[in-house]
Parts: sequence; C-alpha cells; structure tokens
Amino acid sequence: MNVDLGAVQSHFAQFTQTRRGVEAFLEPATNVSTQSVVLVATDGEWTRRAVGSRAAAYEMAAGLGIPIYDVLLTGYPSRMREWSSRQRQDRRGLTRPGLRSDDRREDD
Repeated sequence: MNVDLGAVQSHFAQFTQTRRGVEAFLEPATNVSTQSVVLVATDGEWTRRAVGSRAAAYEMAAGLGIPIYDVLLTGYPSRMREWSSRQRQDRRGLTRPGLRSDDRREDD
C-alpha cells in the first residue's frame, strides 16, 4: 500500500495544532492494512491514518513533538471510546447542546 506521508504529516500537524494534549498510538499492520497511527486528544477526539512503517510513525510523532505508544502494549485510551460513544449519541439525538453525554434527558 502506498502512503502519502506528506498528506498524513499535514493532517496530523493540523490536528495537533488545533487540539490539546494529543498523543499518538501505533497500530500494527494486518493482512489488509499497513501500520497506522491514531492521534487522540485530551477530550478523546481521534483521527487515524496509515503511515506505512513503525519508523515513519516514530519520526512523525517526534516531528510533531508528541508522545507515541504501541497500542499492543498500552491499549487504546478510554477517552477515545468515550468520545466515540458521545458522537454516536449526538447523531442519534440522545443528547442536547450544553449537556454532558452522561447527563440523562428528563424526557427519556
């Protein structure tokens, strides 16, 4: 799989510059995908891109000045799952603007 590292670097730089506390998580290659990196912000928002190799992942993280962890050793941070859950709830209309996702609607 060809990876446009320039496009990945640009996307990751934009994500890192516009969010707080970003950390990188290296994902292993599989039979159908190359190695990828997930960036996770403090609030759990995340983005994933293929990077092609472990070396490219570590070089990219160093260039962005963010820590990188091997997901096989650390697992994914719970804030990532929590953010994804909140996004699903918001799309289903289960939360209202201004309410935290763990606040229940009175009319539920």
